[in-house]
Amino acid sequence: MPPIDYFRTAEETETYEAGSVIFEANEIGKSMYAVRSGQVAIVLYEQEVEVLAEGGLFGEMALIDNATRSAKAVAKTDCVVVPVDKNRFLYLVHETPTFALQVMQIMSERLRRLNEQLK
Repeated sequence: MPPIDYFRTAEETETYEAGSVIFEANEIGKSMYAVRSGQVAIVLYEQEVEVLAEGGLFGEMALIDNATRSAKAVAKTDCVVVPVDKNRFLYLVHETPTFALQVMQIMSERLRRLNEQLK
């Protein structure tokens, strides 16, 4: 099951217009997000490093390591996202090991992609 399927029926959503900042780098993160519709750009040092579409997850690192946000998230188009707080995230990790593996895979893919960009 794709990670977005865990959040398709979530009632709580947030809507952002294109260009709106969802969160800034160095902010304390209390939620991760799943993209329900539209696109979200991840911006690091004023450079767009990734664009996420429906089904994409972002902001998960702050829930895992309790550090501040490492990048900025900006609505690239009008978008709807599902916020996932730490309690819900930990519940999913505990009750659905497949979800935990999917999050690890996403983080690993991002790290590898950034490593390639630095070469």
